[in-house]
Parts: sequence; C-alpha cells; structure tokens
Amino acid sequence: MDRFSQPEWLAHQNLVLVNGNHFRAKQQIIILDPAKPLDRKLDKLTDVQLILRVNAEQELPEYLKNHLLNAGQITVLDLTDTEGIAGFIKQWWQASAPPLRGLVLAGGQSQRMQTDKGRLHYHGQEQREYVAELLATVCTDVHVSCRPDQAADLPASLQPLPDRFLDLGPLGGILSAFQFDPNAAWLVVACDLPFLSVDTLQHLVAHRQPGKMATAYQSPHNDFPEPLITIWEPGSYTTLLQFLSLGYSCPRKALINSDVAVLKAPDARELRNVNTPEERETAQRELASPPGPLA
Repeated sequence: MDRFSQPEWLAHQNLVLVNGNHFRAKQQIIILDPAKPLDRKLDKLTDVQLILRVNAEQELPEYLKNHLLNAGQITVLDLTDTEGIAGFIKQWWQASAPPLRGLVLAGGQSQRMQTDKGRLHYHGQEQREYVAELLATVCTDVHVSCRPDQAADLPASLQPLPDRFLDLGPLGGILSAFQFDPNAAWLVVACDLPFLSVDTLQHLVAHRQPGKMATAYQSPHNDFPEPLITIWEPGSYTTLLQFLSLGYSCPRKALINSDVAVLKAPDARELRNVNTPEERETAQRELASPPGPLA
C-alpha cells in the first residue's frame, strides 16, 4: 500500500487499530505489563486514551506518571474486562465523529422558476438566509454554495462557498464543500425547501450514523434517499469522485448504490421542494395558512 492509495483506503475506515510497537498512531491505548515496560517507548505515547493493566493491583509506573501529564484523568481498566473495553471504544468512537458543517445549495440556474430560488421570500427573508439560519441550529458553521458570479451578491451575513466543480449541479456544490474541508461531515440542504423546519433537521442529526457514507431522508415520492437534505460523511468524498469518474453526476445514484442510512422524515411534507412559479404561489398560500399536525 503506497502513500497515495493509503489515504484513500483510510478514508473509508471508521476505526483503525495498529500495533504501537511498530507504528505510530494519533492516539494510544497502552497495556501495563510488568514483563514489558514502556520506558523506551515514551516518544510514541503522545495522546493516551486508555490504560489496560494485566494485574489488577498494578499501579502506574513513576516514569509514566511523569510523562503523562493527565495521568489521573485517563481511564484505567483490567485487560480481562472485555465489555468495559468495548464500551470505552464505542464511546470514544462516537465522541470522535467528524464535525458537522452546513451547506445551503443556492447555486442553481432556477430555469423552471424563472428567478433565483435562493432569493425568494417565504418567511420574510431570502430563502437562502432562512435555510442558513435553520442549519446554524445544528451545525458548527454554515456556508452557501453558489456560482462564482453569485458570491459578491450574497448578504454580508452569509459565507459564500463558490463552486469549484462547475456545471455539475448539486454534485458540484457538495464536492466543492469537501474540497474546502474534506475532514468534516456536511449537512447539505437545498434552498427550495420552504416547508423545512428545525425539528426535521434535529431529527436527522440525532439519528446520524457516522459509520455510514451518509444519513438521508427517504423521498416522499419513492423509496429512494433524498440527496438534497442529507448528512454526507467525509468518506463520501472519494465515493462521489469515483461516481463522477464513471460519468455519473447524480448524487442520488451514489446514495442508492452505497452504504447509507435512510430515515423516514417526521413530516414528509417538509421535504417538498418548490420549482415553478405555480408551485411557489401554492406554497406561499399554504405557509400563510399552515395545515394541522399529522394524524
């Protein structure tokens, strides 16, 4: 495995355990064995997360106390405590999930709508601003995917992320986001979903499965995942590029043919997009007189 294929392979792994005697790792689990002291390997102990002891009565050697500045805060378990070790690894893995950034897709040509869909008003403000505010409730920060010529026209409150993959539709915006930060997960939402609520986004985030390529809602029209309200994990970057290399620029096709989590939306009506002037008028009337809760 050469230095070029290794990063691509690692991008698809959720957890990699290596033998610390031979390889360096970002974080470490150490085993306290009286027969195998660690005093000659201190340079490899850069971020110890767990200490396992062969002997339940064994204490941390003085040289490790001096080396590990946070020794008193590190969890210590017996090597025979399989359940405890597995629980610790699971908790560590969940806490190590990639940060979640938000992306508003607002760079389309809006040909059917005949005007920029991101600048329409359904809630007293531009739709791209409204969606950005929704995403800000569940993401560390939010960017607006746009064409390079749109960036200067965005309100000062929005962070533009101009497309670097041009003429690819939504896929271009998603790939541009990953090129900007390939180590984050991106919650991608199209700007033409005026019925979307914070509750639906919170439900998606609460049921996120970082071990999958993505977490998406099932489309209200069929059994397929809806790519334009989806959490794309970092590992999906290389998968999307592979699909593109085969001539496929549809993100839904990548979801259908990959290991993803597909959820039913709490209210499928919120996944309805608005693409034409007629649909816009209908949506504005419905939003003015919202329907009651689902039975």
